[in-house]
Amino acid sequence: MKILGIEGLTDQQINEDLNNGGKFVIYRYTISIIILTFRRSSDVYFIRPGESPVVKGLGWTLLTLLLGWWGIPWGPIYTIGCLGTNLSGGKDVTKEITGARDVQALVS
Repeated sequence: MKILGIEGLTDQQINEDLNNGGKFVIYRYTISIIILTFRRSSDVYFIRPGESPVVKGLGWTLLTLLLGWWGIPWGPIYTIGCLGTNLSGGKDVTKEITGARDVQALVS
């Protein structure tokens, strides 16, 4: 698992950011090819206090908008779900990540 956004931060800085409203999130995306539809999750992103999680997930949202709809029947269904997740700020996985003993070890 890769965590984006914690490069160069110490554990203390990460913990301070988490205490001030930071969080770890994943974004969902859908890619469809006629009868095949794939729904996947992005790497984990660290959202620092004051950063917009919606803006960080725009790439995944645009990918889904362009390539998600085309699979029948699951393309539209998965696309709507992914858009809902991403436009609400992604799926918060902070509890799962902070349960790991050493967050910095997860970067590699």
